[in-house]
Amino acid sequence: MDVRLLLDSTLPGLGYELVDFEMTPGGGFRVFIDKPGGITVEDCVQVSNHFTRLFMVENIDYERLEVSSPGLDRPLKKEADFVRFAGKLAKIKTRMPIEQQKKFTGRLAGVEEDSVKLDVDGRIMAIPFANIDKARLEPEF
Repeated sequence: MDVRLLLDSTLPGLGYELVDFEMTPGGGFRVFIDKPGGITVEDCVQVSNHFTRLFMVENIDYERLEVSSPGLDRPLKKEADFVRFAGKLAKIKTRMPIEQQKKFTGRLAGVEEDSVKLDVDGRIMAIPFANIDKARLEPEF
């Protein structure tokens, strides 16, 4: 059973989005969820209880289950994330350099032709999705 696929298909029915999923050493699962307006402790409890029952029914063995918010520096994984957070400050690390640079910080300016548009100090950079190693929102205070 593909646990990520199971989580991704179950969460929207509960009103949540799967942001990320990790398998931890020792047979645990770490699940990051989100929803418009943010995640509360009660949301984490509800999802954790749901997954506990679901894993029992699907006969998925695990040692520990952690459910949490993605945090203020939320990872950006899907194309929809870059669209949803347009205008927000983000850090992007690329696999291969673009103009001799691999780390970029700027405002998300949308998506176009399989690339993220990033406004870096007034200059729009196109970063292909295939070249993105990591991307996260940068908290602003």
